[in-house]
Amino acid sequence: MLKTESISHSYGEGSAAVTVLDNVSIDIPEGGFTSIVGRSGSGKSTLLSVISSLLKPEQGQVYFKEKEITNLPGSEIDRLRKEEFSIIFQSHHLLPYLTAHENVLLPFLDRLAPANKELLERGRECLERVGLAGKEDRLPGQLSGGEQQRVAIARALVKSPSILFADEPCGSLDKSTGNEIIEILHKLNKEGLTIAMVTHDRVHASMAKDTIELEDGKTI
Repeated sequence: MLKTESISHSYGEGSAAVTVLDNVSIDIPEGGFTSIVGRSGSGKSTLLSVISSLLKPEQGQVYFKEKEITNLPGSEIDRLRKEEFSIIFQSHHLLPYLTAHENVLLPFLDRLAPANKELLERGRECLERVGLAGKEDRLPGQLSGGEQQRVAIARALVKSPSILFADEPCGSLDKSTGNEIIEILHKLNKEGLTIAMVTHDRVHASMAKDTIELEDGKTI
């Protein structure tokens, strides 16, 4: 479904330049659950930014559904992010003055109206899929950290993406709550969702079908 060929990227210029990705080629299969692991500074989050189209690499190509997307115009990249890609981060980025249900529906803010019953129901269904049925009207401040991350996952699901990118989704959670989030991702993958996840946790990584390990910007 998604692959890279000889991706390289650095930060800084001249003698101060630091290479964070060095000739990285990976393949994320459709329906797969792929973990990207490595020590801090190994380049794993930069790689996720590249494959999710948040960052254009200095060298190499990214392909999605056999089409090169590295040099697509901004309008096409925006379409991919809106229709095909979803991403969740360590920080859930919920708006504190909106309910869980309203936060989930943010991707459809331009189309949202009380009369749009289909979208409203879709939001409720996504919250139910992540175990938050009955908590639709709670504000983020009334939810635990794990529940807030579940809302972020539901928000990522609401537009029915082809692939879900997760950047350290359990990084700010305790072990037990983090395990619950991984179990949700595992369940979503069993339902057919393709997932690429960055994690430093080897136990969480082992729950994926495939693992890509980075060291000093290279796959090992």
